[in-house]
Amino acid sequence: MKQRITTVAWIGTGIMGAPMAHHLLRAGYHLIVHSRTKQKAQALIQAGAQWAEDVACAVRHADAVCTMLGYPQDVEDVYLTQTGILQNVAKDTWIIDFTTSSPLLAQEIHQAAALKHCVAFDCPVTGGETGAKTAHLTALIGAREQDILPVVPLISAFASKRFYFNEAGKAQVAKLCNQVSLASCMVGYADALALAKQSGLDTVQVIDMISSGMGSSRALCELAPKSCDGDYKPGFMVAHMKKDLSLALEHAQEVEVSLPGADTAYNLYDMLCDIGGKRLGTQAISLLYEDEAQGVAAGLDWSAYQKDSYIDNEQESPSSDQSSADTHEPKSCAQDQDARGAASSHRSGQEESSDSSDGAHSDMQGLLDNWMK
Repeated sequence: MKQRITTVAWIGTGIMGAPMAHHLLRAGYHLIVHSRTKQKAQALIQAGAQWAEDVACAVRHADAVCTMLGYPQDVEDVYLTQTGILQNVAKDTWIIDFTTSSPLLAQEIHQAAALKHCVAFDCPVTGGETGAKTAHLTALIGAREQDILPVVPLISAFASKRFYFNEAGKAQVAKLCNQVSLASCMVGYADALALAKQSGLDTVQVIDMISSGMGSSRALCELAPKSCDGDYKPGFMVAHMKKDLSLALEHAQEVEVSLPGADTAYNLYDMLCDIGGKRLGTQAISLLYEDEAQGVAAGLDWSAYQKDSYIDNEQESPSSDQSSADTHEPKSCAQDQDARGAASSHRSGQEESSDSSDGAHSDMQGLLDNWMK
């Protein structure tokens, strides 16, 4: 393997990828960039990066190849097709995928790269857009530190913390654990703000109070104020949270563990995607608790809401070998009491009937029964 890294190919220049790549330029690496949309790489090109017209051209002469993509299907296309990385990369090249993706796909890429005499490993990051811009990301690494020493400085250019999970795919599992915890925090603070607002409390004061105790989280401290201010600009998009929770729920099925909190969060973010919120920031979950006018002002379309699609307990779960971001079908959204009161009650302006409450209780009981098995 190459011991001196000077030329880096970077594929993917979105919300996270662009600032991460900028740090490599500042660190002195010769950067070759490619993205589906050249405009998104324009700032990097102006800063000194070399543009490549396709993936093959980008990776052919690189010492290390880095990717930061959106979905597992994107990763599969960029890595495993005839025009992709593994068919065109030189031997002894380091290959690092920073995308949050499928653990099984990460293992497949690792094995395929070994046949090309390359080392590939998964390295998803946490910290969001702010962490990417300030070089304070946390890197979760699917390899042993002693096995990847030449590329540790590259990762450290934008990641102030590193955790090694020693095997390909394990870092992806760790990232999914992070997303499961984060999603539950998001639902928790959205619940808390809805309860406070409906009870006539000052939501800013409630956020300050919760943040001083055991109920605090970074999600609450950094994103709840944005919810209160009506700021739904994405640091991390709703569509990507849905994708990550889908992957987490698929993996949970594979290892035979139930995640009722993640399932509830998935249903809420799935609903938010369906009504037009997929490109909003994850803090837009609070819009599901607000009146319709606020949702419309943020670009949501409640007419796209199909209640029946969220309360069908008979839908099949995804098979364990699927890697698509949208394969997880929600078992029940009545468990969240019609999006915790947001969807149906705000659209009708009326309280739920006792029949609806009984249905929600029944579905929640079914979920809990399944959880206890």
